[in-house]
Amino acid sequence: MITVKLFGLTKSLAGNQGSLSLALENGRPVHDLIDQISVTHPKIGELIANKKVLVSVNQEIAHAETRIHEADEIALLPPFAGGNSVSGVQDDSQFVRVQRENFSIDQELDRVRGRSKRIGGIATFLGIARDRSRGREVDGITFEHYEGLAQKKLREIRERALNDFDILELLIIHRYGDIAIGENIVLIIAGAEHRVDAFRACKWAIDELKQITPIWKLEHTPEGEVWVEEHP
Repeated sequence: MITVKLFGLTKSLAGNQGSLSLALENGRPVHDLIDQISVTHPKIGELIANKKVLVSVNQEIAHAETRIHEADEIALLPPFAGGNSVSGVQDDSQFVRVQRENFSIDQELDRVRGRSKRIGGIATFLGIARDRSRGREVDGITFEHYEGLAQKKLREIRERALNDFDILELLIIHRYGDIAIGENIVLIIAGAEHRVDAFRACKWAIDELKQITPIWKLEHTPEGEVWVEEHP
């Protein structure tokens, strides 16, 4: 028996269950898992077949022949919604966070500024919950994330930005849970010697976050709840 974690739309299609328990022999390939899901939950199976939902094994995207073992962590991933130290010594984990609570923009700016006196330009992106989306009124938003994998992907984004752009620091924070209209959702801050490099890194980081980070957005509307699969 194996457990398959569900997120976003897949959770809704399974009756709001957070996981599925399936009988699968040790060492069987992913396509056998998909066959079982297609029988027990055909709508989810159809999404997997159309590559709208991906299978993850041990927090890595799996292919049809990937072997599954009893201790493996398995999850179904629908489209992503797309997550101080007084002495001055700071833990790098503070620069990549997925948290429920709100954040202080001023404090996070100071965190980035404190990384280097060479920083001469800072670019920021702040995402805020709005009251209208795709022609629908929105009363509130709930963000769900894949604990562990979401943080891993955000760390990858930060590392790639530091390597590929001429910047000195990049901070990424994404909230999860219930977000009221007008509240902060996501913050990205890029610090560089020059503004052009900061702007480029900041734009790339938010675009990449929306593509590869397992965070899902559920919009609450007067007509009901809607999982968002695309984001402008």
